[in-house]
Amino acid sequence: MPEITRFYGIIIKIFLTKEHNPPHFHAVYGEYNGSFNIETLEMIEGDLPNNAQRLIKEWAVQYKNDIMKMWDTKTLKRLPPLE
Repeated sequence: MPEITRFYGIIIKIFLTKEHNPPHFHAVYGEYNGSFNIETLEMIEGDLPNNAQRLIKEWAVQYKNDIMKMWDTKTLKRLPPLE
């Protein structure tokens, strides 16, 4: 699964296939994993700690349109990390 950014030990990845609806991205933080709905930014699956979820959502709010465009066009690009 291609990595699109990383920050504070969190790796954000996306797998671009229509079979993987709803549109979502994945986050890995050490031994923890989570999937986030791109439209709502809610964690739809996983066991990420609350602090990591908060940082991921903070980042995703900034790049939601870019992430959705990647999903729609099936074109990957690196995105800036959360600073």
